[in-house]
Amino acid sequence: MPKFGYVEILQKTLIDPCIKGTLNVLRSCAKASSPVKRVVLTSSCSAILYRFDVQKQQTSSLNESHWSDPDYCTRYNLCYAYAKTTGEKEAWRVAKESGIDLVAVSPSFVVGPLLAPQPTSTLQLILSIVKGTRGEYPNTTIRFVHIDDVIAAHILAMEESKASGRLVCSGSVAPWTQIIELLRAKYPSYPFENKCSSQEGDNNAHSMDTSKIHQLGFPEFKSLPQMFDDCIKSFQDKGFL
Repeated sequence: MPKFGYVEILQKTLIDPCIKGTLNVLRSCAKASSPVKRVVLTSSCSAILYRFDVQKQQTSSLNESHWSDPDYCTRYNLCYAYAKTTGEKEAWRVAKESGIDLVAVSPSFVVGPLLAPQPTSTLQLILSIVKGTRGEYPNTTIRFVHIDDVIAAHILAMEESKASGRLVCSGSVAPWTQIIELLRAKYPSYPFENKCSSQEGDNNAHSMDTSKIHQLGFPEFKSLPQMFDDCIKSFQDKGFL
């Protein structure tokens, strides 16, 4: 068990549900009276990105063969990444034992229109930046992907017989200052108070190799302007802006 502080709460509210929920589905599929042809798992690039060699600039591009290091996640209190990494590894173990055809889609930071009544944690972060209520935050370089691309990747993983293993689903890369500049130019009526602690993005390796999913026929990912235009319009339509 990782020593994150508040460990019991994190274990019960984040880590256990992530792992147990995934395993419950796979075990139910293994017991189904009619054979389940394939299971498509929503994983995350968080199960790929967080590694000591990335921090030390020993690798420049990450792909489906890479895994986040649980020890790295523990050291830096990356609870979500720890849960997604552990959960996906357990899913692959059970799938192998049960003979289940498993394909895992690994999205990065998902942006686009709201699909729920309230913003998710990722969209809430964007909303707080747009409204100028975030406070100071590091100018981290982020990998973004449109929700429409994430949905399309899941459909591809389900329907394409050649799909197998893990599929990285990640589009554009940008630091928060670039995102703020992009949005401020299009939507000048909002504060966009820039409280980045540094005007340069962090220097950690951030490139994600998406050649595998493109080889299956996946089109080019939607652009940053498309992602954030759809996101802002959705905030407006739902009364959050």
